[in-house]
Amino acid sequence: MKQTLFTALLALMAWTAQAKIYKTIQSPEAMACVNVHNGELKAREVVLADTATTVRFTMDYKPGDWYRFVSASYLRDEAGNRYPLRSAEGLKLDEWVQSPESGKTDFMMHFKPLPRKTQVFDFVEGYSPDAFMLLGIHDSTTALHAPTPEELLAANPYTVPSDWLATDSITVRGRIEGYDAETFGFTSMECYFKDEFEKDDATLVLNIMADGTFEKSFLASYPIRQVFRTRETKVDFSEIPFFARPGETIDITVRRNDIGQYECQYNSGSSREVERWLKSNLDFSDLSHPLLRFKGKFSEVADVTERTWQNMLYRLQAESRRLHFTPMEIHLALADMQVNFAESFMSYAMYHRYDLQKQEKRDGIYHTVILDSAEWKELNRMENYSALHRVDFDNPLLLSIENYHFALNRIQFCKPVMTRRYKGIADTDGGFIINAENEIKTLANVRAALRELMGTATDNLLAQLCIYKDMLSDFNTWREEEEQAQKIMAEESWSDDLKQEEIAKLATLSKMMPLYLEALANPYIHQKAEQYQARKMAQTELAEPLPADNPSADLIRSLTKKYPGRYLVIDFWGMGCGPCRMAIQDSKALRAEVAKRDDVKLIFIAGERTTEGSDAYRKYVNEWLAEEEAICILDADFTRLQELFRFNGIPHYETITPDGRRVREDLRIDGFHNFNHDISRLMERMK
Repeated sequence: MKQTLFTALLALMAWTAQAKIYKTIQSPEAMACVNVHNGELKAREVVLADTATTVRFTMDYKPGDWYRFVSASYLRDEAGNRYPLRSAEGLKLDEWVQSPESGKTDFMMHFKPLPRKTQVFDFVEGYSPDAFMLLGIHDSTTALHAPTPEELLAANPYTVPSDWLATDSITVRGRIEGYDAETFGFTSMECYFKDEFEKDDATLVLNIMADGTFEKSFLASYPIRQVFRTRETKVDFSEIPFFARPGETIDITVRRNDIGQYECQYNSGSSREVERWLKSNLDFSDLSHPLLRFKGKFSEVADVTERTWQNMLYRLQAESRRLHFTPMEIHLALADMQVNFAESFMSYAMYHRYDLQKQEKRDGIYHTVILDSAEWKELNRMENYSALHRVDFDNPLLLSIENYHFALNRIQFCKPVMTRRYKGIADTDGGFIINAENEIKTLANVRAALRELMGTATDNLLAQLCIYKDMLSDFNTWREEEEQAQKIMAEESWSDDLKQEEIAKLATLSKMMPLYLEALANPYIHQKAEQYQARKMAQTELAEPLPADNPSADLIRSLTKKYPGRYLVIDFWGMGCGPCRMAIQDSKALRAEVAKRDDVKLIFIAGERTTEGSDAYRKYVNEWLAEEEAICILDADFTRLQELFRFNGIPHYETITPDGRRVREDLRIDGFHNFNHDISRLMERMK
């Protein structure tokens, strides 16, 4: 390697003697390093000359792991022009390279020359979605002007339509030109869509017909930017991004463009209105990586927070100018930026919390050990979250962004909010009594905490959605308390005073729902809460039949026939899911007892690339699920089961009655923790 680098140095010296060098950038900065999951790619020097642009890189990668750089790599300037790689020194292109013991590999790449006045450019390692990227490479001495959000909005006025929030179906249809299932490697695509007003997730499967046509309709509560994706592609096409408002039909043609790359042509609907945004190089989740992956303390995060914010604004301005964004597209892009910024900052805080603790097993019991007590206290200080004050969480456009669910989730369950939630309620051990008084205090605490966290005097849109989601989570409990109150009133041996005393303690639906509706001041959220209550109260059946003419439902029906007279408790799991494996391992003794019963059967379904499963899968099943009903299906078929049962994450559990009906979500067995109690309760209710 030393000889190779020495030869490369001599070659560089000979080249520099002939080439006219415009500029040399020592230790350039980059806005973000993308897709280098086991390390970091850095640019150490950039030489801009009339014959080539040369970049000296260092790949800092986990020792022993493998990676590669492809010959299709290129540089990209702010105008979107690409400057292909000509040659590389210090590593072999298109071949897997093993990271050395030091973890560091120095190499050099020569590209078609960038224009002399180039200030900012990207390195992109080919056309794969997983390509390594180094975004926003520039001289640290160059001042990059980024506009403020207020300046962007003032220069591009746009009014959100009054009917922006609405519930209706969306249809995505179109055709992939030249499609052949064998050549393309897939017959379906997936979209993992979370409607914030629904309790269940919504995995959507888009079937591709033999002639390349496709069509999918689904219900949405607001406009969405989403993507249908596939992991099985054999060609350089794997995604169909789209933007749609409820009530629209979006028609899309996928075809090769002038340079031979697959591209979506939007023929109708809102996707056509915002196609420049959909086709842009603006991926704010990439630009926010430095913030999300930051490992320092709260006192040290301010610089990377500010730098990430400014870099995002700079890229937004540059890309919107290059593609001539409309005002609507600029407003949506700014919403996209703010959602990803908030999600990344709150993810940093979440991972920082994880890093400050560890689990120790003593006497068979796991105990949490805090590694830095002073920094642990900082997790609860609202001042440390002031970065969120930059984001307009009252803007309904934010709801449309793909990562909004994660931003909302991180805020709803962040440590300062969760700590404040139980202020004045929980005892020293963290326990508290569930009663009406404490539930009312909890609602007030959460509202106050969210206001302080986001720096607002009132409950903004995101805060109200957090409250709405609390309502979704607690609704079944309130309804059960209402039923308990009715039982108390029917108790003949109790005095009226005793009945009223006991009922006063219960957090019943009739007490709690009006308080939550009062907190939901946004008319649309208020309306959705009322509709949810009406829908739930109209439920009379404890289980519902599975759909007919559905292959996924047919699989479940076949299991019902295989185990007649039994309730089926189905565990949807996967080898890549740590919590799934932990639940399986921790419940082994319990499952041995359940196996002796003739009224219930446990089923374990996992998705793999083949129906035989990987070596790791078979080894795991032999160790932990031997002699149990473990079913391995193709990943695509697993996704169809996700669509049927409306879940995105695993582990996920479903309960099927002996006659093949799906048990209502508030009664189904949700894991093994309270299995015996839950199954007995269910069977009693089903009598």
